[in-house]
Amino acid sequence: MSTPVRAFVVNTLEAMNLDTSDVTDSTPIGDGGMELESLTTAELVMQVEEEYGVKFSDDDVEGMQTMTVGDFVAEVERRLTQVAAEAGSA
Repeated sequence: MSTPVRAFVVNTLEAMNLDTSDVTDSTPIGDGGMELESLTTAELVMQVEEEYGVKFSDDDVEGMQTMTVGDFVAEVERRLTQVAAEAGSA
């Protein structure tokens, strides 16, 4: 999966000085993959929220530790679609 959202996520991780050379959509965000700690995950989410205007709750962020990179990108894209649909019906 190669989308603008995925590119933004990977570029953001790189900007946070994380090694993304082996990252695929099936790479876990937490244990056994990127090994992102909760603060790092929160920083990634804040960058995504700022860039795309989507929102995640604290509970959402905690649950991301069990997601893969592909899951996270798909969730951001789902929320983008939802925001666009809500804006269109307003």
